[in-house]
Parts: sequence; C-alpha cells; structure tokens
Amino acid sequence: MATSMQVSLVSPDREIWSGEATSIVAKTTEGEIGILANHEPVLAILSEGSVARIDTVGGEKVVAAVHGGFLSVDKNVVILLAQVAELAADIDVTRARAALERARNEQDDLAAAAALRAEARLHAAGAMH
Repeated sequence: MATSMQVSLVSPDREIWSGEATSIVAKTTEGEIGILANHEPVLAILSEGSVARIDTVGGEKVVAAVHGGFLSVDKNVVILLAQVAELAADIDVTRARAALERARNEQDDLAAAAALRAEARLHAAGAMH
C-alpha cells in the first residue's frame, strides 16, 4: 500500500509546486479536509482566501495561500487547481498587511474579498495574529 501521493498545486497560468507528499490539508466550501495516501476519490471546491498545507516526503512543509478553485484526488494523485495561489515564501507580508488595511477601510463586496485574500496571505506567511 502506498504511503505517499503525487501532488500538484497549480493556477491557470503556472505550476506553483509539484512533488511527493505524505499529507495535505486544505479548506473546501464544505470544511477542512485532510488527505493521506490511498484516499478515496474526491472532487471539492476550494474556499476563497484559505491556506493549503502540504507535508512532503522529504519532511518539508509547503504552505500556500489559495484563492478559490478545485481539489481533485484520484489514485494517489492530488491536484489543487487554484484560481490564484501563492507560496508562503513568496508572500510580501508588508504588502499583504497594507492590502488588508485598505480593504478594512472599504465597505463593499470587493473590499470583503480583498480582505479575505490578504488574511489568507498573512496566515500562510505565519504573520497573522
């Protein structure tokens, strides 16, 4: 029985990360889901402004801010197809904090969505308190 799975985190314009993983945690519109090797097939909608965590076979932890999209699991292949995704290491925390402040000063649906994205970036980067 397999102990790992092939994982790809992609957006429509590029591959963000790909490799072998032992586990994944992602937030879907139905709630948080944990995926291990040999998981039953699943197709789920990823939540806007959430964080995905991937534990690699080598022990590295890959963390990314994920903004919508889909999660697919089938035969130890997991694809996270996000509308937008950013690895924690690539997030500019100062810029994300400024975006959050701007969004909190507005009172419309676009501002609420922007605040959600900024909060996800800060959570992924470990800078949200």
